Amino acid sequence: MLAEGNYEVGKNVYKEGNRFYATVIGLAELRDKIVNVIPLRGCYIPSVGDILIGKVIDITTTAWIVDIRSPWNAILFAKDFLSKPLNIMKEDIRNYLDVGELIIAKVTSFDRTKNPTLTTKEHGLGKIERGTVIEVDPTRVPRIIGKKGSMINMLKKETGCQIHVGQNGRVWISGRNREDEILVVEAIKKIESEAHTTGLTDRVYDLISKRRVLNGKEKTNI
Repeated sequence: MLAEGNYEVGKNVYKEGNRFYATVIGLAELRDKIVNVIPLRGCYIPSVGDILIGKVIDITTTAWIVDIRSPWNAILFAKDFLSKPLNIMKEDIRNYLDVGELIIAKVTSFDRTKNPTLTTKEHGLGKIERGTVIEVDPTRVPRIIGKKGSMINMLKKETGCQIHVGQNGRVWISGRNREDEILVVEAIKKIESEAHTTGLTDRVYDLISKRRVLNGKEKTNI
């Protein structure tokens, strides 16, 4: 039993009488009177409004097929990516986005009976041109972000990197140099492997601090 009382059913939770139970093994979370369970392991299930990082795996005449680390591939239509209409008689859609390239996109529709659709026509979305992209278990995303963004904001502040965590477990990191990006990767992997433990924010901060001191010494000795 997770909880008992005047609460609402959230993700991976069911209710019997006045008691709440988990449908999967995971971490219980109570937020705004809603009881949720974050699975310890699991695949990504899209939800409308999710911001994710996708990889183009195929192309049609007017759309891209995008891997989003889900049982369903997503569809990005040209009209939801380009700033002007596509002339299919004169233009090759590959010139704008090709197989293997990565995008930050938003889920615009999904109902499990057909593939989700995406858009990049909002601020902060679009083709990824630089930086490093890694993959983590999608169930670890809330821990990487932290309560009210505490963990991700600490990572950004201490490393100076731009970091975008997709709901599907892909993370984009763009720093001033490769060394900073590698440091963020190491920190995120630590968060992923120790997500179930307490005091994690402090340990990640200590890791970053020690690496910065070490890197500073190395630069001094050169």
